[in-house]
Amino acid sequence: MPNAAPPVRPVTLAEIEAARERIRGVITRTPLVRLLHGIDGAPEIWLKLENLQPINAFKLRGAANAVALLSPEERSKGVWTISAGNAGQGVAYAARAAGVPCSVVVIDKAPETKIERMRALGATLVKAPFDACWRAMDERAFPGMDGTFVHPFDDHDFVAGNATVALEIFEDLPNVKTVIAAIGGGGLIAGIGSALRAVAPQVRVLGAEPETAAPGAASFAAGAPQVFDGWQQSFVDGAGGKSIFPRMWERMKTTVDGSTIVTLDEVRDAMRLVASKMRVIAEGAGALGVAAALKESDGPVVAVVSGGNIDLRKFCELVG
Repeated sequence: MPNAAPPVRPVTLAEIEAARERIRGVITRTPLVRLLHGIDGAPEIWLKLENLQPINAFKLRGAANAVALLSPEERSKGVWTISAGNAGQGVAYAARAAGVPCSVVVIDKAPETKIERMRALGATLVKAPFDACWRAMDERAFPGMDGTFVHPFDDHDFVAGNATVALEIFEDLPNVKTVIAAIGGGGLIAGIGSALRAVAPQVRVLGAEPETAAPGAASFAAGAPQVFDGWQQSFVDGAGGKSIFPRMWERMKTTVDGSTIVTLDEVRDAMRLVASKMRVIAEGAGALGVAAALKESDGPVVAVVSGGNIDLRKFCELVG
Protein backbone atom coordinates (compact mmCIF):
# COMPACT_ATOMS: atom_id res chain seq x y z
CA MET A 1 0.00 0.00 0.00
CA PRO A 2 1.40 3.45 -0.91
CA ASN A 3 2.71 5.54 1.97
CA ALA A 4 2.07 9.26 2.29
CA ALA A 5 5.03 11.63 2.01
CA PRO A 6 5.48 14.74 4.15
CA PRO A 7 4.73 18.09 2.49
CA VAL A 8 7.47 19.59 0.35
CA ARG A 9 9.12 22.65 1.86
CA PRO A 10 12.22 24.69 0.94
CA VAL A 11 15.60 23.49 2.19
CA THR A 12 17.05 26.33 4.23
CA LEU A 13 20.66 27.45 4.43
CA ALA A 14 20.63 26.69 8.16
CA GLU A 15 19.61 23.09 7.42
CA ILE A 16 22.35 22.75 4.80
CA GLU A 17 25.00 24.13 7.15
CA ALA A 18 23.78 21.81 9.91
CA ALA A 19 23.97 18.86 7.51
CA ARG A 20 27.53 19.83 6.64
CA GLU A 21 28.59 19.60 10.26
CA ARG A 22 26.61 16.40 10.80
CA ILE A 23 28.25 14.49 7.93
CA ARG A 24 31.72 15.99 8.17
CA GLY A 25 33.26 12.83 9.61
CA VAL A 26 31.62 10.56 7.02
CA ILE A 27 32.06 12.26 3.66
CA THR A 28 35.13 13.65 1.92
CA ARG A 29 35.45 17.34 1.10
CA THR A 30 36.18 16.67 -2.54
CA PRO A 31 38.57 18.78 -4.61
CA LEU A 32 37.61 21.27 -7.30
CA VAL A 33 40.11 21.04 -10.17
CA ARG A 34 40.37 22.87 -13.47
CA LEU A 35 39.79 20.78 -16.57
CA LEU A 36 42.63 21.29 -19.02
CA HIS A 37 40.47 20.48 -22.02
CA GLY A 38 42.37 22.16 -24.86
CA ILE A 39 39.17 22.60 -26.87
CA ASP A 40 38.85 25.81 -28.90
CA GLY A 41 35.79 27.83 -27.94
CA ALA A 42 35.05 25.89 -24.76
CA PRO A 43 34.76 27.91 -21.56
CA GLU A 44 36.84 27.65 -18.39
CA ILE A 45 35.61 24.41 -16.79
CA TRP A 46 36.20 23.08 -13.30
CA LEU A 47 35.40 19.59 -12.06
CA LYS A 48 33.88 18.89 -8.63
CA LEU A 49 35.16 15.36 -8.09
CA GLU A 50 32.40 13.60 -6.18
CA ASN A 51 33.68 10.34 -7.65
CA LEU A 52 36.30 10.56 -4.88
CA GLN A 53 33.76 10.03 -2.10
CA PRO A 54 34.24 6.78 -0.10
CA ILE A 55 31.50 5.17 -2.23
CA ASN A 56 32.74 6.98 -5.37
CA ALA A 57 29.51 8.97 -5.68
CA PHE A 58 27.83 12.06 -4.23
CA LYS A 59 24.94 10.03 -2.79
CA LEU A 60 26.83 9.53 0.46
CA ARG A 61 26.18 13.16 1.38
CA GLY A 62 22.41 12.85 1.35
CA ALA A 63 22.36 9.32 2.73
CA ALA A 64 24.60 10.16 5.68
CA ASN A 65 22.44 13.13 6.63
CA ALA A 66 19.16 11.24 6.23
CA VAL A 67 20.30 8.23 8.27
CA ALA A 68 21.81 10.43 10.99
CA LEU A 69 18.47 12.17 11.48
CA LEU A 70 16.41 8.99 11.91
CA SER A 71 14.86 8.50 15.33
CA PRO A 72 15.91 5.55 17.50
CA GLU A 73 12.58 3.88 16.71
CA GLU A 74 13.13 4.30 12.95
CA ARG A 75 16.65 2.88 13.21
CA SER A 76 15.43 -0.12 15.21
CA LYS A 77 13.33 -1.20 12.23
CA GLY A 78 16.29 -1.17 9.84
CA VAL A 79 16.35 0.91 6.66
CA TRP A 80 15.69 0.24 3.00
CA THR A 81 15.97 2.18 -0.22
CA ILE A 82 15.64 1.80 -4.00
CA SER A 83 18.59 2.25 -6.29
CA ALA A 84 20.47 1.58 -9.51
CA GLY A 85 23.56 1.42 -7.31
CA ASN A 86 24.88 4.71 -5.98
CA ALA A 87 22.05 5.60 -3.59
CA GLY A 88 22.07 2.01 -2.37
CA GLN A 89 25.76 2.27 -1.60
CA GLY A 90 25.25 5.57 0.19
CA VAL A 91 22.46 4.31 2.43
CA ALA A 92 24.26 1.00 3.06
CA TYR A 93 27.49 2.83 3.99
CA ALA A 94 25.70 5.22 6.36
CA ALA A 95 23.59 2.42 7.85
CA ARG A 96 26.62 0.22 8.49
CA ALA A 97 28.37 3.10 10.25
CA ALA A 98 25.28 3.54 12.43
CA GLY A 99 24.91 -0.18 13.12
CA VAL A 100 21.57 -0.34 11.28
CA PRO A 101 20.52 -3.21 8.95
CA CYS A 102 19.98 -2.13 5.34
CA SER A 103 18.09 -3.58 2.38
CA VAL A 104 18.09 -2.27 -1.18
CA VAL A 105 15.53 -2.85 -3.93
CA VAL A 106 17.94 -2.70 -6.85
CA ILE A 107 17.08 -2.22 -10.51
CA ASP A 108 17.75 -5.54 -12.20
CA LYS A 109 19.81 -3.91 -14.98
CA ALA A 110 22.15 -2.22 -12.50
CA PRO A 111 25.85 -2.69 -13.32
CA GLU A 112 27.41 -5.65 -11.56
CA THR A 113 30.15 -3.47 -10.10
CA LYS A 114 27.53 -1.46 -8.20
CA ILE A 115 25.73 -4.62 -7.05
CA GLU A 116 28.99 -6.06 -5.72
CA ARG A 117 29.74 -2.84 -3.84
CA MET A 118 26.32 -2.77 -2.16
CA ARG A 119 26.75 -6.38 -1.05
CA ALA A 120 30.23 -5.62 0.27
CA LEU A 121 28.71 -2.88 2.43
CA GLY A 122 26.38 -5.42 4.01
CA ALA A 123 23.16 -4.59 2.17
CA THR A 124 20.53 -7.25 1.50
CA LEU A 125 19.54 -6.92 -2.15
CA VAL A 126 16.21 -7.56 -3.87
CA LYS A 127 16.24 -7.16 -7.66
CA ALA A 128 13.24 -5.75 -9.53
CA PRO A 129 12.53 -4.34 -13.02
CA PHE A 130 13.03 -0.63 -13.64
CA ASP A 131 9.30 0.11 -13.87
CA ALA A 132 8.60 -1.65 -10.57
CA CYS A 133 11.40 0.31 -8.89
CA TRP A 134 10.22 3.62 -10.35
CA ARG A 135 6.68 2.90 -9.15
CA ALA A 136 7.96 1.94 -5.70
CA MET A 137 9.83 5.24 -5.45
CA ASP A 138 6.56 7.05 -6.12
CA GLU A 139 4.52 4.87 -3.74
CA ARG A 140 7.27 4.60 -1.09
CA ALA A 141 6.44 0.94 -0.66
CA PHE A 142 7.59 -2.42 -2.01
CA PRO A 143 6.35 -5.94 -1.17
CA GLY A 144 8.35 -7.46 1.70
CA MET A 145 10.05 -4.23 2.75
CA ASP A 146 8.97 -3.38 6.30
CA GLY A 147 11.75 -1.17 7.64
CA THR A 148 12.19 2.60 7.52
CA PHE A 149 12.24 3.85 3.95
CA VAL A 150 15.00 6.29 2.95
CA HIS A 151 13.99 7.78 -0.38
CA PRO A 152 16.97 8.05 -2.76
CA PHE A 153 16.04 11.59 -3.84
CA ASP A 154 12.58 12.73 -2.67
CA ASP A 155 13.62 13.23 0.94
CA HIS A 156 14.14 16.61 2.59
CA ASP A 157 17.15 15.50 4.64
CA PHE A 158 18.70 13.73 1.65
CA VAL A 159 18.42 16.92 -0.43
CA ALA A 160 19.94 18.98 2.41
CA GLY A 161 22.91 16.62 2.53
CA ASN A 162 23.36 16.80 -1.24
CA ALA A 163 23.28 20.60 -1.03
CA THR A 164 26.54 20.66 0.92
CA VAL A 165 28.44 20.12 -2.32
CA ALA A 166 27.37 23.59 -3.49
CA LEU A 167 28.74 25.29 -0.38
CA GLU A 168 32.15 23.76 -1.12
CA ILE A 169 32.00 24.82 -4.77
CA PHE A 170 31.24 28.44 -3.92
CA GLU A 171 33.92 28.57 -1.23
CA ASP A 172 36.56 27.28 -3.65
CA LEU A 173 35.42 29.29 -6.71
CA PRO A 174 33.49 32.43 -5.66
CA ASN A 175 33.42 33.77 -9.25
CA VAL A 176 31.69 30.68 -10.65
CA LYS A 177 28.99 31.61 -13.18
CA THR A 178 27.30 28.26 -13.81
CA VAL A 179 27.07 24.95 -11.96
CA ILE A 180 25.91 21.87 -13.89
CA ALA A 181 25.00 18.46 -12.49
CA ALA A 182 23.19 15.39 -13.73
CA ILE A 183 19.45 14.99 -13.21
CA GLY A 184 18.24 11.55 -12.23
CA GLY A 185 15.53 11.86 -9.63
CA GLY A 186 16.49 15.49 -9.07
CA GLY A 187 17.85 15.31 -5.53
CA LEU A 188 21.34 16.52 -6.43
CA ILE A 189 20.35 19.44 -8.63
CA ALA A 190 17.60 20.52 -6.20
CA GLY A 191 20.14 20.51 -3.37
CA ILE A 192 22.71 22.48 -5.37
CA GLY A 193 20.05 24.97 -6.42
CA SER A 194 18.75 25.38 -2.87
CA ALA A 195 22.22 26.20 -1.55
CA LEU A 196 23.22 28.55 -4.36
CA ARG A 197 19.94 30.47 -4.27
CA ALA A 198 20.77 31.19 -0.63
CA VAL A 199 24.47 32.10 -0.90
CA ALA A 200 24.94 33.13 -4.56
CA PRO A 201 21.65 33.71 -6.39
CA GLN A 202 23.49 35.12 -9.40
CA VAL A 203 24.93 31.67 -10.25
CA ARG A 204 23.09 29.73 -12.95
CA VAL A 205 22.14 26.19 -11.96
CA LEU A 206 21.64 23.72 -14.81
CA GLY A 207 20.83 20.06 -15.01
CA ALA A 208 22.25 17.69 -17.61
CA GLU A 209 20.45 14.71 -19.12
CA PRO A 210 21.09 12.15 -21.86
CA GLU A 211 19.05 12.31 -25.05
CA THR A 212 17.57 8.92 -24.17
CA ALA A 213 16.07 10.10 -20.86
CA ALA A 214 15.44 13.82 -20.48
CA PRO A 215 12.23 14.50 -18.53
CA GLY A 216 13.86 17.47 -16.80
CA ALA A 217 14.38 19.43 -20.02
CA ALA A 218 10.81 18.62 -21.06
CA SER A 219 9.52 19.79 -17.69
CA PHE A 220 11.35 23.12 -17.85
CA ALA A 221 10.07 23.65 -21.40
CA ALA A 222 6.48 22.95 -20.33
CA GLY A 223 6.68 24.62 -16.93
CA ALA A 224 5.29 21.49 -15.31
CA PRO A 225 6.54 17.98 -14.47
CA GLN A 226 6.62 15.75 -17.54
CA VAL A 227 6.92 12.08 -18.50
CA PHE A 228 9.61 11.26 -21.07
CA ASP A 229 7.86 9.00 -23.56
CA GLY A 230 10.95 8.06 -25.56
CA TRP A 231 12.89 6.70 -22.57
CA GLN A 232 15.64 4.19 -23.40
CA GLN A 233 18.06 2.27 -21.22
CA SER A 234 21.69 3.23 -21.74
CA PHE A 235 25.11 3.16 -20.08
CA VAL A 236 24.10 6.41 -18.35
CA ASP A 237 22.41 4.31 -15.67
CA GLY A 238 22.81 6.73 -12.77
CA ALA A 239 20.72 9.53 -14.31
CA GLY A 240 17.83 10.09 -16.65
CA GLY A 241 14.51 8.86 -15.28
CA LYS A 242 11.21 8.27 -17.04
CA SER A 243 9.60 11.31 -15.45
CA ILE A 244 10.06 14.17 -13.02
CA PHE A 245 8.08 13.48 -9.88
CA PRO A 246 5.69 16.39 -9.09
CA ARG A 247 7.22 16.69 -5.62
CA MET A 248 10.70 17.05 -7.10
CA TRP A 249 9.41 19.61 -9.58
CA GLU A 250 8.21 21.68 -6.61
CA ARG A 251 11.82 21.70 -5.38
CA MET A 252 13.43 22.29 -8.77
CA LYS A 253 11.21 24.89 -10.41
CA THR A 254 12.41 27.75 -8.19
CA THR A 255 16.02 26.64 -7.67
CA VAL A 256 17.15 25.34 -11.10
CA ASP A 257 17.36 27.34 -14.33
CA GLY A 258 16.96 24.53 -16.85
CA SER A 259 18.47 21.32 -18.19
CA THR A 260 20.85 20.65 -21.09
CA ILE A 261 20.36 17.55 -23.24
CA VAL A 262 23.51 15.79 -24.45
CA THR A 263 23.93 12.90 -26.85
CA LEU A 264 25.35 9.55 -25.79
CA ASP A 265 28.34 10.23 -28.06
CA GLU A 266 28.94 13.51 -26.22
CA VAL A 267 28.84 11.64 -22.91
CA ARG A 268 31.41 9.13 -24.21
CA ASP A 269 33.59 11.99 -25.43
CA ALA A 270 33.38 13.66 -22.01
CA MET A 271 34.32 10.41 -20.26
CA ARG A 272 37.29 10.07 -22.60
CA LEU A 273 38.31 13.71 -22.13
CA VAL A 274 38.46 13.68 -18.33
CA ALA A 275 40.25 10.33 -18.39
CA SER A 276 42.89 11.42 -20.91
CA LYS A 277 43.45 14.96 -19.62
CA MET A 278 42.88 14.52 -15.88
CA ARG A 279 43.18 10.75 -15.26
CA VAL A 280 39.68 10.84 -13.76
CA ILE A 281 37.22 7.97 -14.21
CA ALA A 282 33.64 9.17 -14.56
CA GLU A 283 30.65 6.89 -15.04
CA GLY A 284 28.08 7.94 -17.64
CA ALA A 285 26.03 10.05 -15.23
CA GLY A 286 29.22 11.55 -13.82
CA ALA A 287 30.25 12.79 -17.27
CA LEU A 288 26.89 14.38 -18.11
CA GLY A 289 27.81 17.67 -16.47
CA VAL A 290 31.12 17.80 -18.34
CA ALA A 291 29.41 17.15 -21.67
CA ALA A 292 26.91 19.92 -20.94
CA ALA A 293 29.63 22.31 -19.74
CA LEU A 294 31.43 21.99 -23.07
CA LYS A 295 28.33 23.48 -24.72
CA GLU A 296 28.50 26.62 -22.56
CA SER A 297 29.96 29.85 -23.95
CA ASP A 298 30.96 31.63 -20.76
CA GLY A 299 32.82 30.46 -17.67
CA PRO A 300 33.86 29.65 -15.10
CA VAL A 301 31.59 26.61 -15.25
CA VAL A 302 31.64 23.87 -12.62
CA ALA A 303 30.66 20.38 -13.75
CA VAL A 304 29.84 18.04 -10.88
CA VAL A 305 31.37 14.62 -11.59
CA SER A 306 28.67 12.89 -9.59
CA GLY A 307 30.11 9.38 -9.65
CA GLY A 308 32.75 7.00 -10.97
CA ASN A 309 31.16 3.61 -10.35
CA ILE A 310 31.59 1.90 -13.66
CA ASP A 311 33.04 -1.49 -14.53
CA LEU A 312 36.51 -0.87 -15.96
CA ARG A 313 35.93 -3.22 -18.88
CA LYS A 314 32.78 -1.29 -19.77
CA PHE A 315 34.63 2.00 -19.36
CA CYS A 316 37.37 0.88 -21.76
CA GLU A 317 34.76 -0.32 -24.23
CA LEU A 318 33.05 3.09 -24.18
CA VAL A 319 36.11 5.33 -24.39
CA GLY A 320 38.55 3.13 -26.28
